[in-house]
Amino acid sequence: MLMTNFLKKRKSVREFKNKKINSDILDEIKLYLDSLEREYGTGNLKFKLYEYGEKLYEGLRGIGGYSGVMIESPHYIGLELIDDKDKNTIYGSYYMEKLITKLNTMGLDTCWVSVGNVDKDTKKDVFGDIAGEINYILAIGYGKARNPFINDSFSDRIGVEEIVFTDKIENHANVDDLENRGLGDLFYYIRFAPSTLNKQPWRFLLERDKVTLLIKYNKGEEPNLIDAGIVMYYFESLGESIGLNSKWQLVSNTVEEGNDCYKYIAELRL
Repeated sequence: MLMTNFLKKRKSVREFKNKKINSDILDEIKLYLDSLEREYGTGNLKFKLYEYGEKLYEGLRGIGGYSGVMIESPHYIGLELIDDKDKNTIYGSYYMEKLITKLNTMGLDTCWVSVGNVDKDTKKDVFGDIAGEINYILAIGYGKARNPFINDSFSDRIGVEEIVFTDKIENHANVDDLENRGLGDLFYYIRFAPSTLNKQPWRFLLERDKVTLLIKYNKGEEPNLIDAGIVMYYFESLGESIGLNSKWQLVSNTVEEGNDCYKYIAELRL
């Protein structure tokens, strides 16, 4: 599957059919979840498949999801973080998107669901005994048919020049220069990476031999580390298509520019 096509077509499904996933496919999903945990390798990230989605939906209806709008699906996958260190939060979303890509190849639809505002007692009733914290779950199943007469629009995607800086923050990149470096397509398509409420907070600081991922946010707010992990996954995947096989290395720094703050997340060697 071409990642460029997947990114442009990737959509969260908010309405699922009342159709269970075949047990053989569920078993395959469980094996893949185990492989993701082993790949991360620290033991601080766990995925749990909830096969009987009715219980989760009833327990979270009216309180889970954004603004209490809970997504109903036949199955869910919980993203459990054993502690709330930045690294685990970032790579939790990184591997969740890798999971979404895999599920898509299996013909399944998905939707991120936030449960961070749900109280601990309710979480215990819904999720059972867990060692860490579940703030996000993934609804999975078969999406209902979409209206074919509604066209998807990408007009709200910010431009490449806005998300890429050259040498210093706020020094906006020139698209021709990116093309000359063989990075034009990568930065064009990374704009289609999903983000919370489509805020697109990622910025990239491009220097001679590396690119640094930044998350832009306002003073008084917190940087969205979930969006950081998501875009890291897609950047690496897109990079592989142009022969760029480097992996992100986490860094830590914060810079203020007027009312804007930029949190340094990770560096990738070019």
